[in-house]
Amino acid sequence: MAWYNILLLLAYAGTIISLVAVVLSENRNPVKSLAWITVLLMVPVFGVVLYIFFGRSLKNTRMITRRNRRRLRKKESFRSVDVSKLALSTASRQQIKMAKTITGSIYYPGNKVEIFTDGHSKFDALIADMESAKEYIHLQYYIFTDDNTGTRVAETLMRKAREGVKVRVIYDHIGSINTKSKFFRRMTEAGVAVYPFFRVTFPVFATRINWRNHRKIAIIDGKVGYIGGMNIADRYINGVAYGIWRDTHLRITGPAVGGLQYSFAIDWNFMGQPLLEESADTSIHNEPHFTAGIQMMTSGPTSTWSNIAMVFQKAIANAKRCVFLQTPYFLPTESLLRTLQAVALAKVDVRIMLPAKSDSAILTYASRSYIRECLLSGIKVYLYEGGMLHAKTVLVDDEFVSVGSTNFDFRSFEHNFESNVFIYSQEINRQMREIFLEDLTQCVRISPSEWNKRPRWQKIKESIFRLLSPVL
Repeated sequence: MAWYNILLLLAYAGTIISLVAVVLSENRNPVKSLAWITVLLMVPVFGVVLYIFFGRSLKNTRMITRRNRRRLRKKESFRSVDVSKLALSTASRQQIKMAKTITGSIYYPGNKVEIFTDGHSKFDALIADMESAKEYIHLQYYIFTDDNTGTRVAETLMRKAREGVKVRVIYDHIGSINTKSKFFRRMTEAGVAVYPFFRVTFPVFATRINWRNHRKIAIIDGKVGYIGGMNIADRYINGVAYGIWRDTHLRITGPAVGGLQYSFAIDWNFMGQPLLEESADTSIHNEPHFTAGIQMMTSGPTSTWSNIAMVFQKAIANAKRCVFLQTPYFLPTESLLRTLQAVALAKVDVRIMLPAKSDSAILTYASRSYIRECLLSGIKVYLYEGGMLHAKTVLVDDEFVSVGSTNFDFRSFEHNFESNVFIYSQEINRQMREIFLEDLTQCVRISPSEWNKRPRWQKIKESIFRLLSPVL
């Protein structure tokens, strides 16, 4: 028996050493590597299980073949413009060039943007647009529930499919894990092509459970697109027990819908489906409201770079007057935190808005652990008390706006498949600034002196979860 225990101990030690070697050999961010090594060494057995499920890297894995990517990109490449000739600030032109270098993202001028901050108006508009579809409807959501809102959307999709409209739906298998399979089966039987992203089933669940598709995109006939933070669920309309569900979603009309279609087409092909032939509308809009320039950006665990995080860092570093940030979870990378601190120390007006109450206690404690460092550098931190703040927005100075699915945390920057639009428009920036300032009326600003008085047990919890923030 003693020999058996010794052999078991040696086998376990060998496994730990091997996994630590794997972590080190991947040359990841040192903070993240240290977090995983800490988990492996300090949490026996369970730490190994956690690493197998959540610690592996998909860097440089191809989502689509080069040939298919070229075919899709060819449909959009003719829209490419000479960035150097755009009537934008030097900082904005640099950001656009960097994003194009990283992912090939095209800058689309001449778009109309409508902003939704509540589920009622967003879903009314989305369903109205789907009802008017003549050719196709493409939906991609992290969460697609079978509640009243989900049923309302599904009934519309099934009705349009019966009319002969091509309807394709991607949902995330983990995000929608509580949705009954018969809900999606009904849509399939009605002619809707419905597929889960990275289906998590035995025996491949360990290789897939950590890589979630967090995108929230809709494209109707290539003419109208939706992108933002709202999933398909009742809570986006009805709110939560402690208030409204405050989120931000956009309706886009114009050539930038092609960027959303390109993103959807890659994910569709990644799941083994034929390459989509549909293209976005190529019409040029000269109406007064079609003035916003938009660049669509995706990122994910297969990306060579942390695409969206890098553009955030560039935009924040370029700030001259202000940075306004809304996020439900604030677990920034070391470089992003230092960039925020640096611009705040340069007397840029940096404001971060977080929910006073969150849907995740662990992420709340981890997020709060970063507040003291922000306050020390002069960053203003606000807690939204009107309900659950789920908006994911970044505003810089008078021209740059980012809206999408990306939270300001490690998971969104490195583990999830995310999508954001970067909008270059003084008018949209002004509208988003007004929304931010209106939200401030339902916030309490954190005082450095009061923050230091919080209970010791709370500080300890924050510190513990801060250690794990790179792997949450």
